[in-house]
Amino acid sequence: MINSRLFDWYGIDTNKNLKQTKVCARPFDTMLFDRNGEVFACECTAWLPVPIGNINLQTVKEIEKNKNTLAVQNSISDGSYRFCNNHQCKYLISNRIPTQTETKHIRLALDESCNLACPSCRTNKIFISDRKILNKKISWCNKIIEWMQEQTTPVQVHIGSDGDPFASLIYRYFMKQMTNLNLPNISFSLQTNGLLLKQMYDRTSYIFNNLNALNISIDGATKVTYEKLRLGGRWEKILENFEFIKKNKNYPVNLHMVVQTQNWNEMKLMLDLADFYNFDKVYFNQIEDWNTAINVKEEKKLFAELQYQAYTAEIKKHPKAYLF
Repeated sequence: MINSRLFDWYGIDTNKNLKQTKVCARPFDTMLFDRNGEVFACECTAWLPVPIGNINLQTVKEIEKNKNTLAVQNSISDGSYRFCNNHQCKYLISNRIPTQTETKHIRLALDESCNLACPSCRTNKIFISDRKILNKKISWCNKIIEWMQEQTTPVQVHIGSDGDPFASLIYRYFMKQMTNLNLPNISFSLQTNGLLLKQMYDRTSYIFNNLNALNISIDGATKVTYEKLRLGGRWEKILENFEFIKKNKNYPVNLHMVVQTQNWNEMKLMLDLADFYNFDKVYFNQIEDWNTAINVKEEKKLFAELQYQAYTAEIKKHPKAYLF
């Protein structure tokens, strides 16, 4: 049974009925695996905070068909969306609900290891090197890979969003296994801070050759703001990697910016960066509470201010801008 107390943190009313006529594809085609081994039927654990299983205890095939998975899917089919966070889900807010296709989506959020310590994300640098933890998480990877080998329809694997794929020993292991297997129906997308792209490009060329999208998180469009909000990063280094990707890309490249009080006035400059390097989209995401030292309640007051609303009204006119 799904415990409704799990939703208190997000203020989700599990008795609601949104009477939604569109059927969101995500709970039917997506599984996200988090750092604790819990599995979610959505691309973001905050949008649908219902663990449907645990990869440490079950196989992927078992998780696909268990009671919690079916309960979540039924809540979408009946239009109630009662387990969904309609305050944060970008699909519900924008009414851009994805439709189902044959493609299945695996989202790996297994490892928080990163070469940065961004204030909006964490309070210190995280790097997992303990052999016991590595072995456990590698066993999770092997279970996921075993399931992938059984699939005959397209599978897209999204690597990252919790840390950086190229800074993680676990994700490096996964990418190496994918290279060795060379499964023709598997494609990839990456979420990275972009600082190790040039350095790791040749070592992970198989992933890049089968890449659907490269997503780069960058919270500042000037040296001062970038280095303040991306602790450990250097402005010159990120621009060096942008230049490298511009010359080598044959896939969409998207920038992601966590909008907050210290950077919102650089949103136009971020679009200028995308134009200069011939990147495809810029996603502007409002800051959320990830249990860091930032007072997110105070930060969020920004989004109600008339000055911000007038500024973003102009931003929305840019063809590459996506605001959430």
